[in-house]
Amino acid sequence: MVLNKQDGNQSSKSKHIALSNDPCSQRVAAVFVASDSVDWSRDIQVLCDILRTGGLPGKEIAHQPPLFFANDDLAYQALFPSERLGMGAFRIAVESVFNAIHPAALKYTSYGKPNPSVFKNAETVLMHVLQSCHNNHQVDGRKQLFKTLYMIGDNPSVDIKGARQAGSPWFSILTRTGVFKGKENHDDFPADLVVDTVEEAVDYILSKECIS
Repeated sequence: MVLNKQDGNQSSKSKHIALSNDPCSQRVAAVFVASDSVDWSRDIQVLCDILRTGGLPGKEIAHQPPLFFANDDLAYQALFPSERLGMGAFRIAVESVFNAIHPAALKYTSYGKPNPSVFKNAETVLMHVLQSCHNNHQVDGRKQLFKTLYMIGDNPSVDIKGARQAGSPWFSILTRTGVFKGKENHDDFPADLVVDTVEEAVDYILSKECIS
């Protein structure tokens, strides 16, 4: 069989297209876990394939690409009576399996509560809102510091811990609407205020800020 130059170019182009469409031929530069996994077995397998091989599944063991998790909630409360395992639990599972099959420990970065950066980012966003209320004039942070910022949450180890770590001007309000169901304040991460419902929390804030 004789191929002319044009046929050879088309054949080369076809191979290039086929190669570019092969997911195992494209290096993964970084991994971001943005939502809770539905199929843990499949997702842990895929993550280990990528993370062990420097982003090229099927290749030899190589330097791990950066791994990021959107949050690190161990559990959350849904409609089911018992708490549901969250992204933090999935992260623990990935880490356990990865460390069992890889010579180096898994490296990762977790965002979301209780990371203090989340609260600092909220302050920055609120400052931008304040600036827009002043017709986009620059607001002097030294003169316009927030007196109080309220954090309402039902998870002591995430919501309340995060507000406590962020410090002033954050005021934490713990509700009994989800993960937390205790009669008294939480022992390890006590809130500034404990109420039964979010409505009670809002009523407290409006009353405290003299807003009717």
